[in-house]
Amino acid sequence: MNHISDRFKVTGDKDFSFEDFDPAYTGDYKKNDADKVLAELISRTADAETELYASNRYALLIIFQAMDAAGKDSAIKHTMSGLNPQGCQVYSFKQPSTGELDHDFLWRHYKALPERGKIGIHNRSHYENVLVTKVHPELLEHEDLPESVNLKKMGKDFWKQRYKSIRDFEEHLHYNGTVIIKFFLHVSKDEQKKRFLERIDDQTKNWKFSASDVEERKYWDDYMEAYKQCIQETATTENPWYIIPADKKWFTRIALSTIILDHLRGLRLKYPKLPPDEKQKLKEIKEKLQNE
Repeated sequence: MNHISDRFKVTGDKDFSFEDFDPAYTGDYKKNDADKVLAELISRTADAETELYASNRYALLIIFQAMDAAGKDSAIKHTMSGLNPQGCQVYSFKQPSTGELDHDFLWRHYKALPERGKIGIHNRSHYENVLVTKVHPELLEHEDLPESVNLKKMGKDFWKQRYKSIRDFEEHLHYNGTVIIKFFLHVSKDEQKKRFLERIDDQTKNWKFSASDVEERKYWDDYMEAYKQCIQETATTENPWYIIPADKKWFTRIALSTIILDHLRGLRLKYPKLPPDEKQKLKEIKEKLQNE
């Protein structure tokens, strides 16, 4: 993998700090070159997607997590443009329904996993269950958990079990052919404020703005601590996290596309080879068509 993948990767083998990741980082890339660089990356990714589909041996699950206004939607739009829609599945997870709450917290996410040969994109994911619920533990009351789970007495053991459930879930997927790429789009608090104001001032972006987003901004430090613990506990060698600078959207898209392409290339995919008898049939069919 190249320096972008290595620079932003967290594997959980050592402690990390968000202070080590500059949200405005752009490396040696220039904004004027961004469109050209991204177009080339997307073109190569499209070729790799076709190989993924044809080989039908692996699935690719891409997870996007971030604070509000970090640019998840636009990142998905730009990095996935140019790919074959038939080979992609995008799910945006909202608050769980009553029926979903009647199951364990991983159930609805398992249902949305991509099949072999396809790319699944999860806009928010099972990680909301150790992020939003950690900042607002009262939400756990809707899950009708066993009586032994007392919110007032709930401590580290409860969250350790949830982290373990997630690690086990992802390990199972990994060993059954699902490659997981977990992105945290790391936006600064100042940039978030700027984007909120832009959404208010621009009528075409008013629909994106929600008063609840500003309300949640009050819990910024709590969310960042929840993300830090979550990433530290669930980043593994097989299923690492990538902390992507998100203040400069043009660089964010380059970084995301580079890492996705690196993972696809790492699978060393090849188009299936036909057995000799099938090749002979193709040869005969070709001759018939040419002699028409």
